[in-house]
Amino acid sequence: MGNNTEIVSQKLVSDFEETLVADGKAPKTVESYTGDIRAFLEWLESKGNIFTGNLKRYHITSYKNYLVQNNYEINTINKKINSLQFFNQFLMEGKYLIEQIVDLRKDKVKLAAGSEKEVEVFTDAESEKLLFYIQSEEVTSRDRLIVILLLYTGVRVSELVNIKLRDVDLLSMNLTVAWGKGGKRREMPLKDEVIESIKEYLQGERKDNKFLDSEYLILTNRSANMDRDSVNRRLKRLDNKLNIKMYPHKFRHTFCTSLLKRGMELTTVAKLVGHSSIQTTASFYINTSQKDKREAVELL
Repeated sequence: MGNNTEIVSQKLVSDFEETLVADGKAPKTVESYTGDIRAFLEWLESKGNIFTGNLKRYHITSYKNYLVQNNYEINTINKKINSLQFFNQFLMEGKYLIEQIVDLRKDKVKLAAGSEKEVEVFTDAESEKLLFYIQSEEVTSRDRLIVILLLYTGVRVSELVNIKLRDVDLLSMNLTVAWGKGGKRREMPLKDEVIESIKEYLQGERKDNKFLDSEYLILTNRSANMDRDSVNRRLKRLDNKLNIKMYPHKFRHTFCTSLLKRGMELTTVAKLVGHSSIQTTASFYINTSQKDKREAVELL
């Protein structure tokens, strides 16, 4: 039975190739399309599925996620999706399928706005300089906590200022972050350094604040919770002091990039930072990953 299904799969690719040639496609195009389809069917076979013509939506979304997670370049992913659309049309003409499964509008990876250029991150030297400085007596425990949370959790500034005391579980070393519409929440494991910084702030500076009874974690001297502008002003002061360009989203970019450099899967990074789609994470950080690979090769 296995051999028969494999023969069907091979014949489908062969017939697809002949159709492309009959349609007048250039030899290089034919080679590219059939190569993409063979790679797709080999991947499908590695999942225990011998293809016999029944293309499913799940096949497409799973294959796309596989390509994204393995850091294929966006143009390469989109080329493969395009080949799958042609294959989909071939299967419909051959009566293997009755509907279009591949939807280019949904399935192609879109570049996020601004991601055509590299995202801006802190260099290792800048991160070290910043971390050493915030340990000095010049920096309050509250401002130190702000930097530590931004750097080691990747939270958005809007999420940072809305962290409540009940969101922090010091025992399990977890932070619950509210994000997006509809009351979405995600769990964020916390490093020892973050826990220590939270305890230092809670047991020291925050205890002397007149808004001590506030439900929010981070307070100011004038209100029961800090706002985004206050965070930006504090980072600007650090920017001027250390001569390091500093803004909240740069911390977030650094967090994501650092995780990917260490081999963390895109799906996990997306969950940690609250991206609703893995495509968002890929659009911003795939190019950075490719740059790191090139730099690594040039060190050889």
